[in-house]
Amino acid sequence: MELLHQTGSMGLLRGQFSSRLEERDVLLNIVGATLDVIGRSAFVSRLEDEANITQAMVFLRCQTPDVLPGFLFAYLNTKYGQDQIARYARPTGQYNLNLQEVGHICIPLLPAHEQRAIEQLILSAGNLQDASMASYAQAEQHLESELGLDKLTYQNPVGYVAQFSDLETSHRSDAQHYQPRFKQLIDHISTCPSARVRDIRSLNRRGLQPIYLRNGDVDVVNSQHLGPKHIDYDGLEKTSAKSFAAAPEAHIKKDDLLIYTTGAYIGRTNVYLSDAPAMASNHVNILRLQPGIDAAYMALVFQSIVGQFQTQQHARGSAQAELYPSDIDRFVVPLLDADKQKAIGDLLRESLAKQQESRRLLDQAKTRVEQLIEAAIQP
Repeated sequence: MELLHQTGSMGLLRGQFSSRLEERDVLLNIVGATLDVIGRSAFVSRLEDEANITQAMVFLRCQTPDVLPGFLFAYLNTKYGQDQIARYARPTGQYNLNLQEVGHICIPLLPAHEQRAIEQLILSAGNLQDASMASYAQAEQHLESELGLDKLTYQNPVGYVAQFSDLETSHRSDAQHYQPRFKQLIDHISTCPSARVRDIRSLNRRGLQPIYLRNGDVDVVNSQHLGPKHIDYDGLEKTSAKSFAAAPEAHIKKDDLLIYTTGAYIGRTNVYLSDAPAMASNHVNILRLQPGIDAAYMALVFQSIVGQFQTQQHARGSAQAELYPSDIDRFVVPLLDADKQKAIGDLLRESLAKQQESRRLLDQAKTRVEQLIEAAIQP
């Protein structure tokens, strides 16, 4: 098997004002606080609009048919590609790679038909990821249309007045809590079947601080695993079966809503759709709904402006925002009929299934590259 010096097979361009991306470019992160960040890569399968990259990235553009860009992307994600990146990365306050160092990375010249098969896996994975995003966007549009959220316009007056009775009820004296747009949204939701969270849940509490164990038996979901759309199931931390058994209050069940309660992405909500046992960390709130409510539908409600506005209204703290279970209990949520809830929830579940299949194909491509390399170096 040959090794091809990268600078002989592709152009290397660092992100700058004129570094316009093209389809089939491979992006590589060259600046990061940790080795987990530097070396992350992406494949530009389709480009609908003009795009650029930052100084923290390079894009690799293949200039020879000897190396297909989809194969290159898969290779950079293998242990062999990542080991080379880690070798050349310089820890100068944060990890850095310059263009010359990226150019030292060696790429194996695998047979053309193998490269094509690997690239096809990468392209199929990209199509599935696009389909996943489309299903999620369709679910959002369906929810907004059913609730009429897409037709609302919100008041933004220079000043507004709150009643003293409201202060007594809410125990809040900050002006932020009484913004007219919050009341306008609740009034709108109340025109359709709705309820406060405290009336439709069977559990509402935070998890517990876990004892992390690298090779543990049970998954731990912390706030870093809650994504804009879905939980990062592949990146979950681990704990021991003993620690899990000792913390029944933090156990997660399928269809529980997990809510980010402390920090930058406060209010972010994902539904747990796995059958695997897991526990929630102390900055993740577990919300378990009563039977008859579609949990995936409700997760989307929390992710929508319905949840966002009420998170902004009820969040507490100055240095760091906090959302407590008692605050979540006060949320007002719309309850569409069961068929509509299921239709919206099914789109979210479909989005997750396509995302997971996309990642499976990416892993398959990476594994295939590693298998071919290992077979080629056998004596």
